[in-house]
Amino acid sequence: MALTQSTMMALGSAAPEFSLPSTEGAVYSLASFADAQALVVLFICNHCPYVIHIAPALAKLAEAYQRKGVAFVAINSNDTEAYPADSFEHMKLEKSRRGYTFPYLFDETQQVARSYGAACTPDIYVFDRERKLVYRGQFDETRPNRISSGNYDSSVNPANGSALKAALDLLLAGEKIPQEQYPSMGCNIKWKPGNEPD
Repeated sequence: MALTQSTMMALGSAAPEFSLPSTEGAVYSLASFADAQALVVLFICNHCPYVIHIAPALAKLAEAYQRKGVAFVAINSNDTEAYPADSFEHMKLEKSRRGYTFPYLFDETQQVARSYGAACTPDIYVFDRERKLVYRGQFDETRPNRISSGNYDSSVNPANGSALKAALDLLLAGEKIPQEQYPSMGCNIKWKPGNEPD
């Protein structure tokens, strides 16, 4: 695992388009969320300990804010041939296991990850009603506690989603989100040979 930080897309950027299949068989695009007051786009996967760390809190936070008119969509862009734990079939199991109430999409070509400048899992982007970027970066300040190579414990400092929650609360209240934002950190996106960003 290569520990990687977000590239931090420029605030005010328009949300890049996408059209991707979900674990339920539907195809989602930006237009699928046209009625939402805000859109949270998350690049995640199944096996990354940094995603596993935030998963319980993410499921609860998303469900709560979906009731407030915020749409969430998660995208897995990892190379599933090299990392079969992130396969489409395993994505279906992961969505059910975590209780995610939002679509979980598969970016097989990795072009969507490239268009967003996504670098790690989790990588989080919040877009306003006009689908302009108002927040990108960390879910919160917590990180999984590394016990040994490949072994992590999230019970020491469980995720709470405080950074994302604060941004969404300000956005929904019509207030400006501070521009000082901190990058997310996690496993690097597992690029297919030749797809690595420049």
